[in-house]
Amino acid sequence: MVGDYKLDVQDFRTEDKDYLLRQIYDMTEKRCRLVKHFLRTKPWEFFMWVEMGVDRIHHGFWKYMDPAHPKHEPGNRYQDAIRDYYRYLDGQIGEMVELVPDDAAVLVMSDHGAQPLEGGICFNEWLMQEGYLVLEDQPEGIVPLAKCEINWQRTKAWGAGGYYGRLFLNVEGREPQGVIPPEKYEATRDELIAKLEALTDPQGRNIGTRAFKPEEVYREVNNIPPDLIVYFGNLAWRSVGSVGLGTLHTFENDTGPDDANHAQNGLFILTAPGAAGQGLVPTHSWRAIAPAMLGLLGLEVPPDIEGESLLGALASHSG
Repeated sequence: MVGDYKLDVQDFRTEDKDYLLRQIYDMTEKRCRLVKHFLRTKPWEFFMWVEMGVDRIHHGFWKYMDPAHPKHEPGNRYQDAIRDYYRYLDGQIGEMVELVPDDAAVLVMSDHGAQPLEGGICFNEWLMQEGYLVLEDQPEGIVPLAKCEINWQRTKAWGAGGYYGRLFLNVEGREPQGVIPPEKYEATRDELIAKLEALTDPQGRNIGTRAFKPEEVYREVNNIPPDLIVYFGNLAWRSVGSVGLGTLHTFENDTGPDDANHAQNGLFILTAPGAAGQGLVPTHSWRAIAPAMLGLLGLEVPPDIEGESLLGALASHSG
């Protein structure tokens, strides 16, 4: 049907924006062609597909679109790239909607929002400056922490990079060479939260960092969770895990050029039998999506699922 089917854009963090645009459109065109083929030819009761291009075009082109972005370039030739792609994707979705029954429920949603990336906080550089992380030797150049020799006898904490930061503590009896006594675990976490939430930008202004204990935000914590979940600048700043930068702040991503970071509020559109009204829905309504989908499929909603069915929430809201 499509030849070389792409799961993602390779090397989407690149300065070659013409290459990036071509790859995003090629990936999206092939995926949409395949989706429409399946809608026409396969029996289905529940049909779901995911398009990665929206995320990738945000990361690659946000600064060209947004005058508020710290690296905005007025009058650049890519300033309409995101809008044009949105219009293209809307057209593809329109063609798909034409292929489904008139009484089908159609849900369009994102798993996260996006916002301009202000910069990066060098997480492990900060931990070294504060005395929580000690390396045996300073690395030559910028390298991932995993490639460094860590002095575990003197290390209390280390961090991981990404759109948010994950902080891990070296706890006695839990880690192989733990140094934090279990009775000081909570005090150490509280100390780190206070310091992290006091972080400032290069001008000394507090950036609004949030640090969470996993068990306070999840009903159930499994496997090996981080000891703290850190939203630098409440996600306006990225967590940079590499070491060797020699600075707390950076305005270049350690994994390549990046214009955007995740944001809490995303996109949500629903048309379904019984979903009357339009406009904003309650901010907690994402919890009600799963029971709404189960209800529309005529399936029983498990008693431990959170949230009232979204259809009920929409009906009461529109009233």
